[in-house]
Amino acid sequence: MPDYDAIVVGGGIGGLVAGTELARRGLRTVVLEAAPDPGGCVRFHHVGGLRLDRGADAFALARPAVLDLVKSLGLPVERPFGSAAWVRHEAGQAPLPAAALLGIPADPAAADVRRVIGRAGVLRARADRLLPAAVGRASGLGGLVRRRMGGRVLRRLVEPVVGGVYSTDPEQLDVEAVAPGLRDALSRSGSLARAVAQLRGAAPPAGSAVAGLTGGMGTLTRALAAALTAAGGTLRCSAPVADLVRTGADGWAVTVGGADADRLTGSAVLLATPAGTTAGLLARLGDDAPALPIAPASDVLLATVVVQAPALDAAPRGTGVLVSPRATGVTAKALTHATAKWSWLADAAGPGRHVLRLSYGRGGSLPPESAYPALALADAAKLLGVPRAGLELLDHALVRFPDQLRALRAGQRQQMDRFRHDLLRWPHLAVTGAAVAGTGLAGVVADARTSAARLALDCGRMGA
Repeated sequence: MPDYDAIVVGGGIGGLVAGTELARRGLRTVVLEAAPDPGGCVRFHHVGGLRLDRGADAFALARPAVLDLVKSLGLPVERPFGSAAWVRHEAGQAPLPAAALLGIPADPAAADVRRVIGRAGVLRARADRLLPAAVGRASGLGGLVRRRMGGRVLRRLVEPVVGGVYSTDPEQLDVEAVAPGLRDALSRSGSLARAVAQLRGAAPPAGSAVAGLTGGMGTLTRALAAALTAAGGTLRCSAPVADLVRTGADGWAVTVGGADADRLTGSAVLLATPAGTTAGLLARLGDDAPALPIAPASDVLLATVVVQAPALDAAPRGTGVLVSPRATGVTAKALTHATAKWSWLADAAGPGRHVLRLSYGRGGSLPPESAYPALALADAAKLLGVPRAGLELLDHALVRFPDQLRALRAGQRQQMDRFRHDLLRWPHLAVTGAAVAGTGLAGVVADARTSAARLALDCGRMGA
């Protein structure tokens, strides 16, 4: 008998979700994680005596997958309590418009949109409603916005938002990969603005269309690890997988490195590793193995600074600032004023003490780590509109996420669809995670559940 029914390689959120689903369906399941702790980007670290998220601190509400998951785990959901985030563009700074999708406004004539793009920008953007629905549909996200609403909407709204999320030029992004359903809604409604309004429905303002967890998103990792073991699964950390081979008609074996190198056998394998690792393991299966199309990725560095700054008690820029690549004077692509965003963290920090998270990594280039924390403090002062001398540094931390942010470029969706189709020819083998689902917890969680369900069906275990 094999050691396990299912071997999950990778203990990030995708691997933990898939492993828990498989264990709940009655499969003897092990999740192997190369790092000392599970969770991938969704983990904790300690800065200035505070337990903080070292990666993602929120999840989007536009898709229900993550909200459904955290509710099923009984975790306390918290909405941002601060005012809307701001955008720093080529001509200044202003609050982000309330009704938007990836920066695309649902009403180009709204006062908060006009404040950012000006009267000329509004006039151009409103031409969207007069254009045939086919205009721009064949383009990437940037081309779609530019052709329908003009350059100011693209430069001052979409570029800062997309850059903050994906570190990528929107001209290169596949529309369906980052805004599922937008093209179909455009065809139905006849305009991009109406399409955004349809997709948003009764959603909250753009700056608050996210939620977090009381205590931080790292509590999700801990809850998933507990759910995995409660369902009968096993979690092994510091267990990098060095090899994947097929045994017999539909069996598998993996070689686990580390201090206790061993060989595990399983009836099924699910790969939930970063794209490069996944592609390397698949390549070891031979020339006829499915080739994973690797979407371009960007390294990201997150600089967290804890400061004593009473001037920030008033949250001068709401929950943070997104920065256009055309803006001058700052290097960061985004800043989150975490203590103005989450009430649990504001309570933990106390009056006058603030947590600022600045994200770096645009155009494939990162400042050297020796530039921090001085660079982060200088950028924070400019973005928040306060004197640099008013930010007294208490502590700081740097977290680098190599090869992290991935989003399908325009034209690559067909390659990914072909990969998924080719994968079906390999029984008891599945791939999930950001490598195939793209950046974003919602896509990763939904894809992990789908992949686990298909693998359980392959193994003849329908489960709950």
